[in-house]
Amino acid sequence: MTSLPNAAVSIALPAEDEEVAALRRTLVAKLAYSVGKDPTVASQHDWYVATALTVRDRIIDRWFPSTRTIYREKRKRVYYLSLEFLIGRLLNDSLHALGLTEVMRRALAELGVDLGPLFEQEPDAALGNGGLGRLAACFMESMASLEIAAYGYGIRYDHGLFRQKIKNGWQSEVPENWLASGNPWEFERPEVTYPIGFGGSVEAREGADGEPVYAWTPGETVEALGYDTAMVGWRGRHVNTLRLWRARAPDPLRLDAFNRGDHVGALAAQARAAAISQVLYPADDSPAGEELRLRQEYFFSSAALQDILHRHLREHGDLKNLHEHVAIQLNDTHPAIAIPEMMRLLVDVHRMGWTEAWDLTVQTFSYTNHTLLPEALEHWGVPLMERLLPRHMQIIYLINALHLDELKERDLVSDEELGVVSLIDEHGGRKVRMGWLSFIGSHKVNGVSALHTDLMRQTVFSTFNRIYPDRIVNKTNGITFRRWLMCANPRLTDLLVETVGRKVLDDADALADFARFADDAAVREELQASRREHKVKLANLIQARLGLKVDPDAMFDTQIKRVHEYKRQLLNILETVALYDAMRAQPTRDWAPRVKIFAGKAAASYHNAKLIIKLIHDVAQVVNHDPVLRGRLKVVFLPNYNVSLAEMIIPASDLSEQISTAGMEASGTGNMKLALNGALTIGTLDGANVEIKERVGDDNIFIFGLTADEVEQRRREGFGSEAIIAGSPMLQQVLDQIGAGSFSPGQPDLYRDLLNGLMLHDHFLTLGDFVDYAKAQRRVDSRWRDPAAWWRSAVLNTAHMGYFSSDRTIREYAEDIWSIPVEPR
Repeated sequence: MTSLPNAAVSIALPAEDEEVAALRRTLVAKLAYSVGKDPTVASQHDWYVATALTVRDRIIDRWFPSTRTIYREKRKRVYYLSLEFLIGRLLNDSLHALGLTEVMRRALAELGVDLGPLFEQEPDAALGNGGLGRLAACFMESMASLEIAAYGYGIRYDHGLFRQKIKNGWQSEVPENWLASGNPWEFERPEVTYPIGFGGSVEAREGADGEPVYAWTPGETVEALGYDTAMVGWRGRHVNTLRLWRARAPDPLRLDAFNRGDHVGALAAQARAAAISQVLYPADDSPAGEELRLRQEYFFSSAALQDILHRHLREHGDLKNLHEHVAIQLNDTHPAIAIPEMMRLLVDVHRMGWTEAWDLTVQTFSYTNHTLLPEALEHWGVPLMERLLPRHMQIIYLINALHLDELKERDLVSDEELGVVSLIDEHGGRKVRMGWLSFIGSHKVNGVSALHTDLMRQTVFSTFNRIYPDRIVNKTNGITFRRWLMCANPRLTDLLVETVGRKVLDDADALADFARFADDAAVREELQASRREHKVKLANLIQARLGLKVDPDAMFDTQIKRVHEYKRQLLNILETVALYDAMRAQPTRDWAPRVKIFAGKAAASYHNAKLIIKLIHDVAQVVNHDPVLRGRLKVVFLPNYNVSLAEMIIPASDLSEQISTAGMEASGTGNMKLALNGALTIGTLDGANVEIKERVGDDNIFIFGLTADEVEQRRREGFGSEAIIAGSPMLQQVLDQIGAGSFSPGQPDLYRDLLNGLMLHDHFLTLGDFVDYAKAQRRVDSRWRDPAAWWRSAVLNTAHMGYFSSDRTIREYAEDIWSIPVEPR
């Protein structure tokens, strides 16, 4: 072929190569013009920011069309109000959603950069603590994947919960500075700012129609400034918005005070306002801490509602049809103050009649209950409410009065029951029951597992359930399998695609076809090899962080969750001591080698939870250095548990510890993530364990312990701790060792109060379930020593987890609660 002189020769590149080239050019441009670095001096963090901005651009290309479509089609929107959104790192997740992982890897490689280490440069977004926040993140992803128009509303915490550090076995808390190097995923919205009032006074005057009109004049005002993060759905088909609020003072600096030399006092208003968005769950065991918690909850709820009404009026021009275009979901009681705030905005600001406003509010709101624990169903003291939110307290009084009057008129409650259903708890100091407020202010109230919902109807909301028999519904929690399988476990994903087909990437129900391969030896071997690959990675991480060598061929026995007495890490470590004793007594027996892995944070003021963490470390110190064991038992506590650490631990886990006291775990989602990745569950009949058992079958899960009914019966009749201990020499020996200081020789009485609590008031049935738990663990050993049986069960666990996709959960919310049609996929 003869080329023409001075003519450019173009060579057609394959589409993927063109995309690699385009990404490479964009990366270099982002590095130069957004990060301000030359490739020759750029650090790993510089390349991470350039990569994140490049991916963000691709998301924006889908975000704007998604928003335009919502406006054009006037779609009903879901507004998800949550104090937590545990979204974790976004780079890996976004690349998978957009199908760009391998193309980005090639583009960076051509620039001499490895994509893998860039993932580690991204800090976990410190926007949540545990299951509540991770559920909110999964729901945001599923709503985008199902193309449901949605906004998430929460707080943009400067420091989140805390970074957990362990010193001499004790937990300490330090700030989590996740924003120290900026956040390339968010957009500050200075034009999206709303005033949030506190304190002050309420003035009543007569309106034109003779009815009273109320005007609240706050004594203090802060501003809520919006920050938006695009939440992309699977394959980038739709993008929703997570809008988080930062608090600031309207006048950040009092210049007059500054010029007088009061340089600190001049910044006092800014410091007071900024405290609202500093820390997740500030300790509330002081009056100041309690007030800050309430300020946080009102701050983000009010900002969200002002934003919702502003958007609705701009689009539809009339608030009377609000419920037709808006669904507001309260994630637990933290945003419950939004109900009286909605009434204030509708009645006081927009001059709507009370009855119409209340009907609109109830039709618009719905409430998810996450716990039956009394301390988690928030109660705010009436004096605090009257001082901090005086108009809202008036509204709550009126809601309560009208509600009780209606129940009496309809003869739905007796005089004795009025106190039970009143929004004001008159016992031990007058308090507002925020769970009750959430219930009567919502048209639907949902539990998060079948057992939890039944217990809601029978216990905490039993009277309300009789009055409103159709209001409580069940919506069993789910997880986004795209993150917890495809991102966290790509080799298992490849195996699923090879056996089931590519449909499994889009439809979690297709996982069921994997059950056909439970007896396929080659599939079981590949699953085992995939697990071992992750166990080697986790073993390397354990050695790097803790200096402890563990055997990747041992069973990785995992309990990763918030440390709480009802979650019973204590039961786990007591049985670990019993196993340790047995292994020392019979060193030649064919023991199944185990690595006991713990991770989780204790609330800063929760003494017993911190003591349990200390006990785990003290036991580890003895067990891990005992030569008699020859490495067949190791105990590991990985500090600062977060989403990224979970993504390392879960695919490497063989056994999933879900051992909460029956009737106390609302659902659990860690149980779903671990089972999805093929871990076998040892657990009580609690929360979603009940439904997991129904799905995977009795032979593929290890169930032990008292049922929820039996737990309640024990609590009524007495715990029988002495008889239980007398009947189990193994348990007696464990308690004697701990009580005598065998694991804490420098402080022999360290665990005295913890053990006395078990003896006198075993509320969480730790002793009551010990013997059955130990027997279940020996069944686990037996199964582990039969690899074909173990890996057959692992295949079936993965295969039967499709039901627990958050896509299914969100479809049920959309159909049964939000009245939003969802297109079939």
